[in-house]
Amino acid sequence: MPFVDTDSNHAIEEYAFKLLALSAILLVVSATAVYRWLEDWSWVDSLYFSVVAITTVGFGDLTPSTDASKLFTVGYLVVGISLFTTFLSLRFRYRATKRAKRAKARKQG
Repeated sequence: MPFVDTDSNHAIEEYAFKLLALSAILLVVSATAVYRWLEDWSWVDSLYFSVVAITTVGFGDLTPSTDASKLFTVGYLVVGISLFTTFLSLRFRYRATKRAKRAKARKQG
């Protein structure tokens, strides 16, 4: 279904964007705490690994070593990549709609 730009759709998109942003932040913070606990890494290393893993960069300098952290990483990546993909998709669609609306206004005015 094509996206129709209305005030209510804009409000829904804005709310969804904020909710996804908050969820993404909470996910990374939670993963940082889990890696700190399971792997006994420093807070900085735990945050670093959480961000590197979720962005699929994967430098390989830190790797989960326990079965529990490996299983957690599988779930974290499935949820996290899905969440970030949805977040980016929504953001790009919002920006494209905004550009199209401006272009239409320039054509008419």
